[in-house]
Amino acid sequence: MSIAGTAHHRYFDKSFNRAAAKLLPGEYEASADGLLLVTVLGSCVSACLRDRKTGIAGMNHFMLPDQGSSNSDRLMPARFGTHAMELLINDMLKLGANRSTLEAKVFGGGNVIAGMTTVNVGQRNAGFVRAFLAQENIPIVAEDLGLDIARKIYFFTDTGKVMVKKINPQQTLVQEEESYRRRIDRDTEQKQGGDIDLFI
Repeated sequence: MSIAGTAHHRYFDKSFNRAAAKLLPGEYEASADGLLLVTVLGSCVSACLRDRKTGIAGMNHFMLPDQGSSNSDRLMPARFGTHAMELLINDMLKLGANRSTLEAKVFGGGNVIAGMTTVNVGQRNAGFVRAFLAQENIPIVAEDLGLDIARKIYFFTDTGKVMVKKINPQQTLVQEEESYRRRIDRDTEQKQGGDIDLFI
C-alpha cells in the first residue's frame, strides 16, 4: 500500500468492508490507496486533508496547538498541531499530492475536560487549525468544531467523505485525554454512544 505516517493500529473494518487504521493522539497517516482512517476526538482536533485531483489523502490527531516551552516532542512530534500539520502535508506530498490542490475538513475541539472553560484547549486547537490552513492557502470545505461533545470520525480517503458520529464525552474518553495530557512531557477502542451520524 502507498501509505506513510505513524498510525500503528491497522485492522479490517467489517462494517465498511475495507482496510482501516485507527489514529491515537499524536498520530497521523497519509494514503494513496483509499485507507479508511478512524479516530475519536474530545478536545483534540483532526484535519482531514485530500488532494482533490490525485485523491491522495491523510488525517492527523493532535492534542495541543504548539509545544510552547517544552522540548520533549522528539518521540511523538505529531501531538502538537504545528508539527502534525507539517508532517501530514509533507508525507502527502511525498506520495504525489500537490499542495495547490489540497483541501481540508476539520473536526473536534470539544469542551469535554472539566476545568477547561477559562483556557479552553478545544477552542485553541480549533483556532489554530483554521489559522494554519488559512496561512497555507488550504481551503476548509467542511468543519465540525467545538461544543460540549466528543466525536468519532471516519475518513474515507478514496472519496473524501467523512462520517461524524457525535457521542457524549464519556468518562473513558475524558480520562484518556487527561492521561495523555499528563504524559505529554514524558514520552481502547473508546466507548461509543449517541445516535447522530453526519456525512460531510
